Amino acid sequence: MANKYIDTELLDRAIIFAVEAHHNTERRGKGFPYIVHPMEAVEIVSTITGDQELLAAAALHDTIEDTSVTYEQICERFGQRVADLVADESDRFTEGVSEEDSWHDRKQAAIDRLAAASHDAKIVALGDKLSNMRAIWRDYQVQGDGLWQIFHVKDKPSHAWHYRGLASSLSELSDSFAYQEFVRLIDDVFGK
Repeated sequence: MANKYIDTELLDRAIIFAVEAHHNTERRGKGFPYIVHPMEAVEIVSTITGDQELLAAAALHDTIEDTSVTYEQICERFGQRVADLVADESDRFTEGVSEEDSWHDRKQAAIDRLAAASHDAKIVALGDKLSNMRAIWRDYQVQGDGLWQIFHVKDKPSHAWHYRGLASSLSELSDSFAYQEFVRLIDDVFGK
């Protein structure tokens, strides 16, 4: 049986761009290249949709937040829809306020933005959040509550609040296997 042709030109370019943007960057405390995380997000999004723009946004979702890449560069190379989806997924920092001091407010703002976001933005976000939750679950199996020490905010109840808020904001995707896995992992790590 022959493979069905899929035009992956946009996704291919996005993956190459993301690889270059995250070049020589390690996933915090993991010991492996950062790009593994966006690629996992792409895989998760692909279980929900074949929309190449959503897949491209999943590949690029951390480029604005974590690299020197700008919204304008994403827009120019991949179009406004992809750029808007990446911007929707990017944390917003307050100048002069530390990541630790702004953590709760940033996470609440992200939960609120996600609750009001488009269906497409929620799909991209679920790719990111499930990938993060998978990593937390794996690390929690090995490190237990010592895991929280690698984060800016080190108390488990804050992370439980954050991930349960994300799950609530993403609940319109509850029919997807990815969402169900997300909730299961949250319950496994934080309890029901």
